[in-house]
Amino acid sequence: MGVDGTFLGGPRREIFGATRSARAERTTVVALLALSGAGWWWVVGRMRGMDAGPWTGLGAFGWFVGVWVVMMAAMMIPSALPTVAVYARLTRDRSPVSALLFALGYLAVWAASGLSAYAAAALAGRAAGNVLAWDRGGRWAAGATLLVAAAYQLTPLKDACLGKCRAPLAFLLGSWRPGPAGALRMGLESGLWCAGCCWALMASLFALGIMSITWMAVVAAIVAVEKLLPLRRLGSWSTASLLVVLGVLVLVAPHEVPGLTVPAAHMKRMGM
Repeated sequence: MGVDGTFLGGPRREIFGATRSARAERTTVVALLALSGAGWWWVVGRMRGMDAGPWTGLGAFGWFVGVWVVMMAAMMIPSALPTVAVYARLTRDRSPVSALLFALGYLAVWAASGLSAYAAAALAGRAAGNVLAWDRGGRWAAGATLLVAAAYQLTPLKDACLGKCRAPLAFLLGSWRPGPAGALRMGLESGLWCAGCCWALMASLFALGIMSITWMAVVAAIVAVEKLLPLRRLGSWSTASLLVVLGVLVLVAPHEVPGLTVPAAHMKRMGM
């Protein structure tokens, strides 16, 4: 039976291919989880003792970019793992390299979003000076940002982007591109859908404290819950409700927000 190659070229080849595919998937998942864990370890050590309040200064360009990329790897990789794992299972070369290129494209979108945020902050600082100081417009801007983020949770655009993130197989089959370049391009597309889904939550992180480990963990958990758990509609409404509560508290009683680092000047003026 093996002489004419029928068995060797048929089911056995399929079984061997499936084994390689499963191995590539496991290797990719383990590597990305390790990367995310290393990112959390590095960020926690790097941010210890830093100003963790709303509208924290972003520092020098090079420093911010480095910290931001590691933050995004720590926060976003866990919720992106199902998509990357499905890609690793489907890719024809059965190699973790293509899956890692896919993940690289995904993270590149979030790196670009950090560059955009830095540029916007720099321009706003030049145009408006210290307008985001807590005792000026910072408190009101933070509260408004949280309320806008809550409203976005219930929009059709948010729903459409979240749908792409929650159905990785349908997304991949509908936008498949072969080869390493295709892997990178599909990772970019996946990252764009994810950014469309989560940009308001990231804006909320800036409003609550971009250098706050507590709020980093909260936002990362919200992203994971929205993408990975069932009851999609309930998740969106729950997140919107939480953001509304946080926004109102920031506006009327910021010291009541758990984990919020209210700037010292404001606390002193309030006699606290």
